[in-house]
Amino acid sequence: MTAGAAHPRSILFLCGMNAIRSPMAEVLARVTLPPGTFLASAGVRAGQRDPFVDAVLQERGLSLGDRQPQRLDDLEDIYFDLIVTLAPEAHHAALELTRSLAIEVEYWPTADPSIATGTRERIMDAYRDVRDRLQARIVERFGRGGA
Repeated sequence: MTAGAAHPRSILFLCGMNAIRSPMAEVLARVTLPPGTFLASAGVRAGQRDPFVDAVLQERGLSLGDRQPQRLDDLEDIYFDLIVTLAPEAHHAALELTRSLAIEVEYWPTADPSIATGTRERIMDAYRDVRDRLQARIVERFGRGGA
């Protein structure tokens, strides 16, 4: 955990469509953070599940299960200790949301691997890079408290 950074009890990972970066971050955080940390993810807009996310998570023995993308507006509760934004539009939405709520917001700029082109392996490498960078950032920010 970074110096002076308290461990939040509830974290929302927010990106554009909750199809790649934010659900990946949520799953990675679930196996990294201590039990009892409430974790969720959402997107600013509606998205569709991305099969490449399933493939790169499966390489680590992880899964989204039957989880489907959800929008920020679909969340029942938006009272989180921390919102981690992973895309510019998500960051703007979080800042707008927190104008009236006392929620800490952190921006972790994260590349969109869906723009990768070429062979399947090249595309998978782009998704693996995002997965690995998110994992490293989660450990750097929060420490390793889970399995």
